[in-house]
Amino acid sequence: MSLGFVPPAYPYDLLDELRAVANQLPGGSIDCSIGAPFDAPPAMVVAALGDSDSERGYPPSIGSIEYRRAAAEWMSRCFDISVDPATEIGACIGTKEFVAGTPHILKLRRPDLDTVLYPSVSYPSYEMGATFAGCRAVAVPVDDQWRIDLSAIDPADAARALCLWVNTPGNPAGGLDDLDAVANWGRSHDVLILSDECYAEFTWDGPPRTALAGGSDGVLAVHSLSKRSNLAGVRAGFYAGDADLVGYLREVRKHAGFLVPGPAQAAAVAAWSDQDHVDLQRRRYHRRLEMGAELLAAFGAPAALPGGGFYLWAEAPGGDSWSLARELAARAGVIVSPGEFYGGAGASRVRLAAVQPEERLELALSRVSGS
Repeated sequence: MSLGFVPPAYPYDLLDELRAVANQLPGGSIDCSIGAPFDAPPAMVVAALGDSDSERGYPPSIGSIEYRRAAAEWMSRCFDISVDPATEIGACIGTKEFVAGTPHILKLRRPDLDTVLYPSVSYPSYEMGATFAGCRAVAVPVDDQWRIDLSAIDPADAARALCLWVNTPGNPAGGLDDLDAVANWGRSHDVLILSDECYAEFTWDGPPRTALAGGSDGVLAVHSLSKRSNLAGVRAGFYAGDADLVGYLREVRKHAGFLVPGPAQAAAVAAWSDQDHVDLQRRRYHRRLEMGAELLAAFGAPAALPGGGFYLWAEAPGGDSWSLARELAARAGVIVSPGEFYGGAGASRVRLAAVQPEERLELALSRVSGS
């Protein structure tokens, strides 16, 4: 039987061999391959999750007004911008489903366009979302600071573009795009800007930034509680921006049954409303980045601290990322991601997610030092 789309291997499944090697060490493996939170979410958020009394009815697909208002108030505090919760915000089930699924929805609206632009070193779901939509996935080069190079976009690709994805702070390299320039480029080329800003509160060089700072016309920003509040398992996020596009996405997503569960919406209201736990998490991640950099340096792979995010992006000795990944697993028990997971332009590097607790990173360092 002839098959159409055959899904590729899920990148992180390819690391099972390394996990088996690392697990042979006393104390087991220390998985720094995925940006999955290891710290507990705030107690008041967990309490809201359990006490919402919202289990019986269908939750609103767009998010309750409390959900959207909490998101809008957070954006005001974080970015000093005004977003209308009534018309410019919609809920999404985390943000990965939004990243992977939105090009398909946009293609229904604009069948004359067939191209998704995204950074050449980036989260793999941008490319996969283009594939799911039956679109051309066109990688845009990044500069030596891992920022998207708008000047490298072929005008022919821009003319066919359904959207341009940007991610600031960037995964995996921590680059900080000029989001005002990105938004202006999108407006001047009539290309929708989709700005993934889920690491905004872990911006180290300067304040958090958003593509909505200069206005919402032609721009959607995407935010998640997975990273800021250690709620990856709850699956709650939102998209905000251009009212016309938000309205369209809300209606389509309602028909498709995309619903953030009621208890998750209640927990999200509590999480967006509190900043103290995020400030604590910032301090944790910054210390872990320093420890991760010390570990990588011991393997001949020095990594500068990123401009944002909690990943270290290190050049492998000799450019052999898999060799470095195997050595880290065998000697330190640490699992990292080879850079090819994030595009061919990153194939000579590895990404270390600085998510593990300090005591686990200390164990990795002690394994290397022999102490």
